[in-house]
Amino acid sequence: MHYYVIVPAHNEEGFLADTLNSILRQSLQPKRVIVVNDNSTDDTEDIINQFVALSPIFEKLNTKSSTEHMPGSKVINAFNKGLQLLDENYDFVVKLDADVILPDNYFEKIVYIFRGQPKVGIAGGFIYEQIEDGQWKLNHPMDKNHVRGAFKAYTKKCFKAIGGLRNAMGWDTVDELLAQYHGHEIYTDDVLKVKHLRPTGNAYNKKAKLLQGKAMYTMRYGFLITIIASLKMATKQQKPQAFTDNMYGYLEAKKEKKDFLVTKAEGDFIRKLRWRNIKRKLL
Repeated sequence: MHYYVIVPAHNEEGFLADTLNSILRQSLQPKRVIVVNDNSTDDTEDIINQFVALSPIFEKLNTKSSTEHMPGSKVINAFNKGLQLLDENYDFVVKLDADVILPDNYFEKIVYIFRGQPKVGIAGGFIYEQIEDGQWKLNHPMDKNHVRGAFKAYTKKCFKAIGGLRNAMGWDTVDELLAQYHGHEIYTDDVLKVKHLRPTGNAYNKKAKLLQGKAMYTMRYGFLITIIASLKMATKQQKPQAFTDNMYGYLEAKKEKKDFLVTKAEGDFIRKLRWRNIKRKLL
C-alpha cells in the first residue's frame, strides 16, 4: 500500500526533528511527506531543509496564514495546501502533527488494519504524554474509538467520501461522523502508542475556549446533546468552566446563525448516532 503524509508545522523547532526522524525510522516508508511550513518565525524551515536534503521522501511547502494558533482552521488550512501538491496515486493519506513521535512500526500496522478490515476508513493509535516522574501516560479524553487529530490515517475511498477535512474547529470529530454516515468504520489500536511532545491545547489562542461549543452547533448536535457532551467533556477534563464555555459558544453560534458543517441529512444521522451511543453507555 502506498501512502502520503502531510505535516503542518508552525513554529515547531523544538519538536519537528523528532517527528520527522520517527517517519524516517518507519518499517514501511511513505511515498511522499509534505511538510508545510506555515508562517513560522523560528528555525522550523531550516529543520525541514535538513530533512529534504536527507531523504527524497520529504518535500517543503512554505505558506503564510494567520499567526494566531487557533484549533482547526489554521492547521487544516495548512494541510489542505499540502494536499494540493499530491496526486491520486495513494491508498491512504495521513494528517500528522509536528510534535509527535511514532512507533517504528506505526504505518506498517496501519496498513495491516486497512488490508484486514476493508470497512475501516479511519485508523490510528493513542496519545501518550510525559508526566512529572518522566513516565509516559495515556491522554485520551475522548471515547476509545476516536482517533486523535494528531495522527489520522484515511483510506482514499473514505477521504473522498467525506469531502476531505473541514477547515473549522471540530474537524476531527465531524470527519469520523461523516465517515460513519458513508458506511466506513473507525479503528483505534491501543498497541500503537504515540508520544505527544507538547500537551494538548498548550499553544492555542485564548479565544479558542468558545470554539468547541460553536463546533457542536455547526455539527447540528442540537441543544440537548450539546448539554450532555459538554457535561461529559467538563467531567473528563475536570474543568467545570468547560461546560459554561461550550454552552456559551453554542448559543453564540446559534444567535449568529453560523453556517453548518454538515447537511440536514448528515445532521439527522449524527444526532441518531449520538443518541444511540448515549443510550448504549447508560444501559
